[in-house]
Amino acid sequence: MIFELDNVELYFKNKRVLNGIYLKAETGKVTSILGRNGCGKSSLMNIAFGYLKPKFKLVRLNNKPLLKPLYLTGSAKYLPQYNFIPNGMKLSFIFKLYKLSWNNFIENFNNFSIYKNSKIKALSGGERRILETYITLKAKSDIVFLDEPFSHLSPLHIEVVKEIIDIEKKQKAIIISDHMYEHIIESSDDIYLLKNGTTKKIEKLTELEDYKYLSEGCLITS
Repeated sequence: MIFELDNVELYFKNKRVLNGIYLKAETGKVTSILGRNGCGKSSLMNIAFGYLKPKFKLVRLNNKPLLKPLYLTGSAKYLPQYNFIPNGMKLSFIFKLYKLSWNNFIENFNNFSIYKNSKIKALSGGERRILETYITLKAKSDIVFLDEPFSHLSPLHIEVVKEIIDIEKKQKAIIISDHMYEHIIESSDDIYLLKNGTTKKIEKLTELEDYKYLSEGCLITS
């Protein structure tokens, strides 16, 4: 699967927020979007998924224009920044709903074993984020969008999520955005920087310093 987002123009109250956007993701790769807070990363994710309608956009799947919102195709899953699973759902029901193995989940996150028959409202904020990220990554799809998946996670759990991302990208195109740039860089095959409303594909990591996204010396080179 090759996903492309092109020619995006987004306005909020006559102010142009995004313009000249191009983004490409494909099966076997993690494509990342970096940028300062408020630069439009979440808006770009929502446009790509089809939740937000800009003035202009072109979405292509395998070089063919997509004429309806991506989420209506059933081929994509999206992890938003907010919680999306209702508080009253039991974890056992959630795994049945998404046709996922509870035992496989517990192998990765054994501290959840006590929660199988609990409702999701029993989880902490970090535990809930782990669950929703796992489900989004593992559920059947061709394209996965992850908006801030590492938020509220412990360093140990971040590493486990990164391992799952590396496994799932073998059969999915994964698009990810997070302010924790170290983890983004480590997990990514392709990186786009969103700045001044447009995207720039990063060919060398030092460009992140050149474009003032990172302060000089932030990147540790061996």
